[in-house]
Amino acid sequence: MHEFFETSMFAGVTLSLLAYLAGSLLKKKFKLGIFNPLLISIVLTIIVLVVSKVDYNTYNEGAKYLSWLLTPSTVCLAIPLYEQWELLKKNFKAVVLGLVAGTITSLGTVLVLSAIMGLTHEEYVTLLPKSITTAIGMAVSEELGGYVTITVAVIIVTGVLGNIMGELICKIFAIREPISKGLAFGSASHAIGTAKAIEIGEIEGAMSSLAIAVSGILTVVLATLFANFY
Repeated sequence: MHEFFETSMFAGVTLSLLAYLAGSLLKKKFKLGIFNPLLISIVLTIIVLVVSKVDYNTYNEGAKYLSWLLTPSTVCLAIPLYEQWELLKKNFKAVVLGLVAGTITSLGTVLVLSAIMGLTHEEYVTLLPKSITTAIGMAVSEELGGYVTITVAVIIVTGVLGNIMGELICKIFAIREPISKGLAFGSASHAIGTAKAIEIGEIEGAMSSLAIAVSGILTVVLATLFANFY
């Protein structure tokens, strides 16, 4: 198996897609949040790599092509936003205030928890971009002196948790307004949460798509400021 990964140009892509397909089938069959396709694909990929004794660099040589699609796929999220443009203009102030509040809350919780748990400055700035899309979060973490690989892992975990638990949290706190739901998903759990928002409804998906872009920009600006607080 190790030799296969070393000699095959697309072994990593194949493994990733098959693992995601398995996750999708499990989610469709059992309809449980815990069977999130991304979460399942991560677990299955790790198991295969560990059992086959394939290191990350060897795997990534064949899987890096998937990461090339990350930025364009994020840009494509502008389509549902365009379709809800009139709704956005009608609720512009509420949307802006919601996104600012979501971004500050995300950064603020990292600050408080880092202080409580006694994290180092490097660990603190590593966690700051946890709620924004990977493409932006990696750049923010690197600029602030964090551990980029850990940032990527934290961003994925945050997104998966938002995808799994977001709808339940909205029900617990009686959040029924589609715009509010969408902004919450996008500002808290970026693209993975947005996938769930799109499942819930068109308005939720559009607002979540907007939240990804705006929260990313706000985090880039405010993370530099928050980095000086700890």
